[in-house]
Amino acid sequence: MTSVRARVVVLTGPSGSGKSRLAARLGLPVLNLDDFYRDGDDPTLPHRGMGPGATMPDWDDPGSWLHDEAMLAIENLCRHGEANVPVYDIARDARTGHRTLTLAESPYFVVEGIFAQEVVRDCRERGLLADAVCLHHHRVVTFWRRLSRDFREHRKPPLVLVRRGLRLLKVEPAIVAQAVTLGCAPLRPEEAYARITWLVESARRA
Repeated sequence: MTSVRARVVVLTGPSGSGKSRLAARLGLPVLNLDDFYRDGDDPTLPHRGMGPGATMPDWDDPGSWLHDEAMLAIENLCRHGEANVPVYDIARDARTGHRTLTLAESPYFVVEGIFAQEVVRDCRERGLLADAVCLHHHRVVTFWRRLSRDFREHRKPPLVLVRRGLRLLKVEPAIVAQAVTLGCAPLRPEEAYARITWLVESARRA
């Protein structure tokens, strides 16, 4: 098996917790797991009831994304330094293309997304994991940040966004607890930034 040339920092947390913002601030290459969502017309996509006789895709169910395809991309990045990854348009519920993600000489890269905790065990077992962090705030803060972002980006119809936001507000403590169970450290964004920066700087000094 090809040796490991880079290791992954897994960055997860509830939707709206600041994962993308922190990933950009760290300055490392980023693999966004939202790009591995299933297309909206995929018959295996999980659905959630919306009232009598009405359903919609459940984008918060881990079954709504392609775990094995994401793991293949992670492994290619760790062992070969590049991977062909999809480009996904959330507003259109569909892939719109592909791109090549390269690490250059970076010894670490970030994997981020609301399902990122689902790859922690596989990454650890394959010797690919550098660290795993779950971001969290007070859940009311996360609720407002998520709703503001989703409205601004027109991700879904407003009523859908409000209903989803209220549901996630209720279950956020369970989301964080599950990530911890799967091996992630629960941290505030500044704590996570300090921890990951220390990891990267230690590698550079070595």
